[in-house]
Amino acid sequence: MPDRNLIGGGRLTRAEQSGDRRDLSGAQKPKKLAVLRRLWRYLGRNRGLVVLALCLAVGGNLLALLGPLLSGRAINAIGDRPGGVQFGPVFFNAALMAICYTASAVFSYLLARVMNRLSRRVAYQMRRDVFARLSVLPVGFFDRNQAGDLISVLTYDVDTVNQSLSNDLLQIVQSVLTVGVSLGMMLWIEPRLVLIFAVTIPLSVFFTKYLTGRVRPLFRRRSALLGELNGFVEEMIDGQKTTRAYHREQAVIDRFDAKNAAAVDAYTKSEYYGTITGPSVNFINNISLALVSMFGAWMYLRRAISLGDISAFVQYSRKFSGPINEIANITGELQSAFAAAERVFRLLDEPAEPADAADATTLTDVRGEVALRDVCFGYTPDRPVIRHFDLHAPPGSLIAIVGPTGAGKTTVINLLMRFYDVDSGSITVDGQDVYHVTRDSLRGAYTMVLQDTWLFSGTIYENIAYGRADATRETVEAAAKAAHIHSFIEALPDGYQTRLTDNAVNLSKGQKQLLTIARAMLLDANMLILDEATSNVDTRTEQQIQAAMRDLMRDKTCFVIAHRLSTVQGADRILVVRDGQIVEQGTHRALLAQNGFYASLYAAQFDAGEDESPAEM
Repeated sequence: MPDRNLIGGGRLTRAEQSGDRRDLSGAQKPKKLAVLRRLWRYLGRNRGLVVLALCLAVGGNLLALLGPLLSGRAINAIGDRPGGVQFGPVFFNAALMAICYTASAVFSYLLARVMNRLSRRVAYQMRRDVFARLSVLPVGFFDRNQAGDLISVLTYDVDTVNQSLSNDLLQIVQSVLTVGVSLGMMLWIEPRLVLIFAVTIPLSVFFTKYLTGRVRPLFRRRSALLGELNGFVEEMIDGQKTTRAYHREQAVIDRFDAKNAAAVDAYTKSEYYGTITGPSVNFINNISLALVSMFGAWMYLRRAISLGDISAFVQYSRKFSGPINEIANITGELQSAFAAAERVFRLLDEPAEPADAADATTLTDVRGEVALRDVCFGYTPDRPVIRHFDLHAPPGSLIAIVGPTGAGKTTVINLLMRFYDVDSGSITVDGQDVYHVTRDSLRGAYTMVLQDTWLFSGTIYENIAYGRADATRETVEAAAKAAHIHSFIEALPDGYQTRLTDNAVNLSKGQKQLLTIARAMLLDANMLILDEATSNVDTRTEQQIQAAMRDLMRDKTCFVIAHRLSTVQGADRILVVRDGQIVEQGTHRALLAQNGFYASLYAAQFDAGEDESPAEM
């Protein structure tokens, strides 16, 4: 049989399906330079704003850096002898200094406006890319990652990266410019005093580099633990009823406390090492300033430098050391941003479902003949779930798949829909190999109703018409009537315009399930999959729905997964699955006559009080 666990042909590799259990906090991390390049790509999408921001930053900084020079000239014009003040040069340089600082402030204001707009665009584009990536990832990715962790990437991590891009990155650019110009001016004023920084600057650099190596892993761990905490909180909120029913509130609180303590501890450690960098570097810079003042005074007494030059040099030295201190202060924030960016880009790098095979055709005019031949599949290589599975469903037939929990029933549905790809064997629809038709056309040929209902915030009408853009009021009502939910909808104050919020908490599980069944009935598909789709309704309503469905889906192929065997007695064929293999198959009466595994399952349910009356399917 052909091996499906191959790269190419639009098939998922084993790692892409589920074998690679690497999560968003895994060991495969992008390098820092690669992260920077990708961040610059986002900025590059807004080149106009980036160029404008750089021009404003350069212009504002150059104007501000003229201030110390003009100040020094004004002080020299005052002189150090009584009565030697040259008022003209003093007032002229002071006026120029005021103009420069005012213009610099205007540039800074405009720069803030530009960066605000730029950061909004980058955040929008990055969050859109992340969400778009989520929409094309294989089902296996969501099986192995918590929803809360993914939400954390989409919100917290993107916001952290955006904050760094809009503030920290610009601060670094301005700081580099300020350091370069200040160093040039100090060399022009008095090169000998610059030698002081030959000692203090390397000390600051080495100290900052040492702390950076300690801080970055801490911020990476902080992001991962916050994602885990979000996932746990979401999980516990969803399971509130179960938690209270089993009186596990205190146990949940204890688990939350443990995860919360781990997150807070990681947060504290990362912030601690991130915040001591700035004060430490500031201390080193203050030493350099003290040395400049001391040696500058000594040179002034020896008439080797003027008072105005000393003043200008001291101001430039502060501008020179200040940005270094600021860079040290934001080192922690940068490490946090890098850790967040790594998680964002790791998600963006997750392999999407492979493209359709080069020779893939669109599945049209579907009759509904489905065949599985010698199919083998496992979510991990060492644990096969389906073994040598064979199935043939003629057009218009009703195939029921039953068996104990874990037998592989839902896995068969996953393979039919190509949520996962088989390891070996073949699946065909109307004689066409599903690996040579497009996924969209294959999945569009099925209508699927799951046990877990999903309703979005919107009106009841919008929820029923979700999969069909051209649905009319008449067709929506017809589907609702067939699902036995029309009368309930009409009794609501706003009828079909009633808005559902918070996953329709104002509806019962059975009512929500009926709405999803009505949604499925509205679709014009030739094949139907029901995965425990009526488990939340009573037996009588279930039988009525199945009767309506059978009439509605006449001449269409139906696959039904059910635990309650009384609901599938009218199936054309019942497949009894056990340990990933079909152990029995036939009609309800034929299987009972065999007195095998199916008969024992049916007897167990009947003895437990299961309704024996057959459903009209």
